[in-house]
Amino acid sequence: MTKITMTVNGKSASGDVEGRTLLSSFLREDLELTGTHVGCDTSQCGACVVHVNGVAVKSCTMLAAEADGAEVATIEGQAAPDGTLNTIQAAFQEHHGLQCGFCTPGMVMTTAALLKENPKPTEAEVREYLEGNICRCTGYHNIVKAIMAASGQEIPAIAAE
Repeated sequence: MTKITMTVNGKSASGDVEGRTLLSSFLREDLELTGTHVGCDTSQCGACVVHVNGVAVKSCTMLAAEADGAEVATIEGQAAPDGTLNTIQAAFQEHHGLQCGFCTPGMVMTTAALLKENPKPTEAEVREYLEGNICRCTGYHNIVKAIMAASGQEIPAIAAE
């Protein structure tokens, strides 16, 4: 067992992990932050995206020990302390960018990374950035609408249909 310590959503968190423990497992099982979803364990679906030191990563393919000393942000840390949704979360809600909700935490975290990197992406850039995230319900149109709205841009006509 290895003792690890990290800052998760602004709070110190630590635990003893086996060398093979994935960051997603540590977050979900040890810290009980179950908003980070695990859909595939193979880095295909993107439901497990979190930010480590400001970079979006698929936590199902990162060892927890690799995040020792890191700043980790999960979906639970995105809303304000009083529960008010952030701009991205509110846009997903307003534009129906979710159905079953399983992929939503990863989509929101991926969107946050996109908008940090490119505050005004085109529709094509949004769709390309989302290639690492799978949604089996929505058909992506409303997700794209939500991201465009969160970026403060007009929603493209093709995505509005």
